[in-house]
Amino acid sequence: MGVFDNIAVDISVVLGTAEMPIHQLLRMGRGAVIELTSREDDDVKILANNIPIARGQVVLQGERVGVSVTEILIRPPEARPVRHDGPV
Repeated sequence: MGVFDNIAVDISVVLGTAEMPIHQLLRMGRGAVIELTSREDDDVKILANNIPIARGQVVLQGERVGVSVTEILIRPPEARPVRHDGPV
């Protein structure tokens, strides 16, 4: 697996979304709560390099928070990025 040892992947988990005017966001202080569009039992979105790859559920284990993958999202070949192995 040496070929894959130095590949960086940014993993993000989206719990929900919210829309608000920028002036309201700028007035928020530390500890402010932003209400999201999702409920606690809704699936979360799992992104790799900002591309949706899976869905999951939030899992609490003591003081730790994790995500249990419930569905892998398969993208059709036409939706995958085009690779260029040499100069164009």
